[in-house]
Amino acid sequence: DVQLQASGGGLVQPGGSLRLSCAASGFAFGSADMSWARQAAGKGPEWVSAINSAGRTFYLDSVKGRFTISRDNTKNTMYLQMNSLKPEDTAVYYCAAGLRIIVSMIRFPSSYDNWGQGTLVTVSS
Repeated sequence: DVQLQASGGGLVQPGGSLRLSCAASGFAFGSADMSWARQAAGKGPEWVSAINSAGRTFYLDSVKGRFTISRDNTKNTMYLQMNSLKPEDTAVYYCAAGLRIIVSMIRFPSSYDNWGQGTLVTVSS
């Protein structure tokens, strides 16, 4: 079975940092396109970042320069380093996996077949 386990969320003050991890199993991680999305309370899901199987990275404009996505194929794990966090970054963050997603579709959550449970990030003083 495909499993995606997100972790690393928590409470952090504005300007602080967190690193999220997504541990994957049950599929060929190195061949997968991976993504992070988030959902704030009372709002719809929002794509945040992606890294494709070739290592190319993509970011939501509002997180560019603050968030860094990466992957370690030897550990079947994806990461999201989040710096300079803002209250508007507060949300449940989800990781997702898909195969052979064309670049023009990589920002759309519907492009991903598998989703993990979320990890809550709260940015507040």
